[in-house]
Amino acid sequence: MTVPVSALAAGCLLLAYLLGSLSGSLLLGRLIGVDIRNSGSGNAGGTNALRTRGWRFALGVVAIDVGKGVLAAILPLWLVHEAAMQWPLQAACGFAAALGHVWPVFFGFRGGKGAGTLIGALLVIWPQAAGVVLLVWLLVLLSTGYVGLSTVLAGASLIPLALFSGGDTLAPRLLVALVAAAFLAFTHRENLRRLRAGTESRFEKARLIPRLFGLQR
Repeated sequence: MTVPVSALAAGCLLLAYLLGSLSGSLLLGRLIGVDIRNSGSGNAGGTNALRTRGWRFALGVVAIDVGKGVLAAILPLWLVHEAAMQWPLQAACGFAAALGHVWPVFFGFRGGKGAGTLIGALLVIWPQAAGVVLLVWLLVLLSTGYVGLSTVLAGASLIPLALFSGGDTLAPRLLVALVAAAFLAFTHRENLRRLRAGTESRFEKARLIPRLFGLQR
């Protein structure tokens, strides 16, 4: 019996969402008897993990969260053998995993903000973009010390990158860029609100560029 492609695609999306729901910080937290949603900002992501549990814990969190994005984007290559559907379905699965990360079914729909999981998916479906996003994120972080702002601007950088790609890849990549940028702006909306209010926390130690050029105030 041949399984319809539509059923395989739906199965991929469901598996990607469930995979995304395996939150790195909450899984590792259970091993040591903590829930980082009760500490710091209350967010189950890598930044709060770093602030509340240290760099080793945060590194494990990031590895899991990026890894599940990679696996989610690979699922269609294993399960769906319609070549024309694979790239769009890979992108959709990456977003499904990010949705699972933000609203994890296994953890009361209270998760992180999805940036690490999206980066994992980009490493598979658009590796050049992943490199640009990481570079923009790092430059903004080293300039401002604001992790949320760095992430939002890194996501926004996908839009001009997609526009410059041209050719047959322009439309699908632009769609991915617009959705990713909007998604990250939405999940970081509280960070943006606090930035406007002047109450956003920042990593002063990360502001290496102002110190290097004597611009630190």
